[in-house]
Amino acid sequence: MTRTTTDRPTDAEMIQTACRRGGSAILAVEGADTTPIDVIHLFESQAFVLVPTDGEAMAAICGTEGTPAMLEVTDWAPIDLRERVRSVVWLNGTLHEVPRDLERDLAIEIAGEHPDDGLLDIGHGASMLRLQVDSAVLASSSGATSVSAAELADAQPDPFWECEAGWLEHLDADHADLVGQLARKLPTDLRQGRVRPLGLDRFGIRFRIEGLDGDSDVRLPFPRPVTDVFELSRALRNLAGCPFLNSMPD
Repeated sequence: MTRTTTDRPTDAEMIQTACRRGGSAILAVEGADTTPIDVIHLFESQAFVLVPTDGEAMAAICGTEGTPAMLEVTDWAPIDLRERVRSVVWLNGTLHEVPRDLERDLAIEIAGEHPDDGLLDIGHGASMLRLQVDSAVLASSSGATSVSAAELADAQPDPFWECEAGWLEHLDADHADLVGQLARKLPTDLRQGRVRPLGLDRFGIRFRIEGLDGDSDVRLPFPRPVTDVFELSRALRNLAGCPFLNSMPD
């Protein structure tokens, strides 16, 4: 079951966020070789993906009323860590064709909240498919959890999914002082490793500690969830004990 807490996103929200970031993905369809996927849009419990029009995935579902399929999405950290994988998502369900006359309208709707240049390839070598998700699994350093289609449909991606990469890169490259202050909040036995920013969301910041005996992931929660970049910047500074630190990214 998805854990509902006040200091971290739910598993369903983390899946929605990982799919929104894109990362890297592959589509496995019964009766076809796996297909690399560049464009994913997860809306409630439906995943819309682009595949080559003349590829094996299209051939496998052509003329069917739906084919079992699995979409694997890997969420990569935006900075150069010893192990960059933050989580892996598996979406299992039934894959359907999207009618040709609806592809462009759907692409326009998707682009309104999740712009991607790949959507321009529809009708020019790319076609859209719809995966009706029956269940999902999220695997990370804390273990693997199963998420139902209903939980996924009720979840939203984190509001900072689009700017997270820039913030983490900025923290890692230009704010060793702030990272050092935040590291003082970590358990004593973890402070000996190399502390790197791993993730950022409305509930807090995550760190990857690269130690001699392996890696550990730790979350430092904010006192309360934040809603915009101004609150996010202030929450980070306050958490570090540096309320007047400037030059955080917008």
